[in-house]
Amino acid sequence: MPQTISRKKLKVTGVVQGVGFRPFVYRLAGVHHLAGWVCNTSTCVEIEVEGAAASLEKFVNQLTTQAPSLARVDTVEAMEAEPQGRSGFAILKSQRQMATEALIPADASTCAPCFAEVLDPHNRRYLYPFTNCTDCGPRFTLIQKVPYDRGNTTMSVFPMCEACRAEYENPADRRFHAEPTACPVCGPQIWLEEPGRRHHAQEALEAAASLLKAGKIVAIKGLGGFHLAVDARQDEAVATLRRRKGRVAKPFAVMVRDLAEAEKLCHLGEAERNCLLSLERPIVLAKRRADGEVSSQVAPGNQYLGLMLPYTPLHLLLLAQAPAALVMTSGNLSEEPLVHTNEAARDRLAELADAFLMHDRDIQVPCDDSVVRPLAPDKAIPLRRARGFVPSPIYLPLESPPLLGVGAEQKNTFCLAWSNTAILSQHLGDLDTIETFDYYSQAIAHFKALCSKEPVVVAHDLHPLYWSTRYATGLQGVRLVGVQHHHAHIAACLAENRRRGKCIGLALDGTGYGLDETIWGGEILVASLTGFTRSGHLAPVLLPGGEAAVRDPQRMAVAYLYQVHGENFNHLAQDLGLSYPSLESRILYRQLTTGINSPLTTSAGRLFDAVAAVLDICRRRTYEGQPAIELEMAADPDEDGFYPAPIQMERDTLILDTLTIFRRVVDEYRYGIDPAKIAARFHNSLVRLLTAACELVRNQTGLDLVALSGGVFQNALILRQLYDSLEKRGFQVLTHKLTPPNDGCISLGQVAVAAARLGQENGR
Repeated sequence: MPQTISRKKLKVTGVVQGVGFRPFVYRLAGVHHLAGWVCNTSTCVEIEVEGAAASLEKFVNQLTTQAPSLARVDTVEAMEAEPQGRSGFAILKSQRQMATEALIPADASTCAPCFAEVLDPHNRRYLYPFTNCTDCGPRFTLIQKVPYDRGNTTMSVFPMCEACRAEYENPADRRFHAEPTACPVCGPQIWLEEPGRRHHAQEALEAAASLLKAGKIVAIKGLGGFHLAVDARQDEAVATLRRRKGRVAKPFAVMVRDLAEAEKLCHLGEAERNCLLSLERPIVLAKRRADGEVSSQVAPGNQYLGLMLPYTPLHLLLLAQAPAALVMTSGNLSEEPLVHTNEAARDRLAELADAFLMHDRDIQVPCDDSVVRPLAPDKAIPLRRARGFVPSPIYLPLESPPLLGVGAEQKNTFCLAWSNTAILSQHLGDLDTIETFDYYSQAIAHFKALCSKEPVVVAHDLHPLYWSTRYATGLQGVRLVGVQHHHAHIAACLAENRRRGKCIGLALDGTGYGLDETIWGGEILVASLTGFTRSGHLAPVLLPGGEAAVRDPQRMAVAYLYQVHGENFNHLAQDLGLSYPSLESRILYRQLTTGINSPLTTSAGRLFDAVAAVLDICRRRTYEGQPAIELEMAADPDEDGFYPAPIQMERDTLILDTLTIFRRVVDEYRYGIDPAKIAARFHNSLVRLLTAACELVRNQTGLDLVALSGGVFQNALILRQLYDSLEKRGFQVLTHKLTPPNDGCISLGQVAVAAARLGQENGR
């Protein structure tokens, strides 16, 4: 009986370009004996396919169920077409269309087969640092424009040799239509520059390894920019890097040779191993071993190390000869943009590095390493979302016209959104230098060009002096939507969890411009995407000197002492060792007693600062979040005590009495209680107080959905305890899984709020 022949026109959307999707379609069509073609466009992958109806049905189903590991199929639109009776299947030349919807793939770690080829003496890519295939390698950092073809990447200057071209055109080959493919004959090359000398190819790697063994600093051009590398076991070498980079105490990341080496340095559970070996290969925070051989200078005051495994052949080959654990920190001066060109490296890193390991494959988009903190085998807190994750889409629970969220001032990202798709930029850092702001402006322009989207609405923070706000207000022909900082935090958590209804939002961080023009940061909101009410907050205290108190934990300790003990605060401060030179002490006294240049704040971050300073755990802040991090590290994990604290109601607003908790911290410290126990009791007390506040809000509103956001929820001790405490009391708890809880999520929250408000206006 003759088979029924059918033909379908298919449009496949999602991350389906640059991930081996067309070769996959080609092979799948062959398996099912189907005819037709596949083609990249700037909006999707288009397929026309015909054959036996039953085979065609299996083909369409398997487009989703058997897609390549790097692919993400969102939709498959199918239309019936008239069979043409043709034979054979082809990959057609890419087409550029007026509109652009195609999603750009993220960079991926080198796959196991490619790593094996690099180490195989019989393979023609033996020891070649730029080996990749359709399943791995650079993507986002190379792309200049879409559709994703070699001619639209920085690989366009490397014509393929005959052998590479044969692989590229062979449907049975792993490099079939692998756009960045190359080999030693036709691809990028490496070299090492040191004063008066230049080394090439393998000699460059050997020389770099020798320098690292000798305690020298080598600038290494990687996938998304330069790293500064040094032997992680040499105290003097790491101290020299800190001195040159201007990074006093902030932890450095460490790249280790392999998983066995990681095991020597840290305790690794299933969660840590899963993250280390993932396609993204982020920096993974892992509990360090007491006997782990790594310099104390790598992560002072921290029980964790940020570990990562080699994610390119260059790293693999270098670590085969260099020390087995290398500090790998961003190639820049502290707080400046990541250096990603050879010229900029020679100019800006000349005083930092002793030598430069370079290559001639240009980096189109600089992209720092991502950082995650594992909590469970299938759960991790993203702390920095960049290489490996960007620009993977985040899908919103509502649709919108083209929108831009410009983000916050610190840990900035921006977000471009359209329809129900949001593309979050890589981590850009703090917008407090001209260099960072200039790159921020360029990066937005590049994203808009890649996506062919011109935002009609721009969402921004309410703080009028943020550089991101100034960028937004300087734009012409767009509608501006101001979004309160902590509302954006909660909206981001809702949006990435595909929620849009009301919740109880706990937004705990360091600084956010409040509706009353005070500094918020310890907020209990009843919020949806469209709006919020402030249901409660931590007890307000003065912020003496404004930004000066943010930078100085001791000032916050003194401010809390004044709030709790009034005029007697000076005696207590001296008793605790919180003293200042005479003039500064008089200025501080005047600020506190008169309120001059001392705005009120409810900031949870400043509360952590004050407690860390009182306990003499951290009295000098050298990087953002240091006091809170070191306070968490100091807490005794076996201590379950806490300090009872009430919640008052003032004008329909809950006031969480964190002053009582602070008073008890001071009292116990003065009585000689172990600071590790006090630090744990402080954390436990805050969790109990926040849980009690959520129960009161539930009684008022009937809501049992809680969203947790803000930099405080990078603290695993707080996050785990609060999550468990709320769940035990019948709450459903939302946390961040796709974006950081810190200000790296703000831009996503901004576009979600703007989209919801537009929808409300339009009756959706």
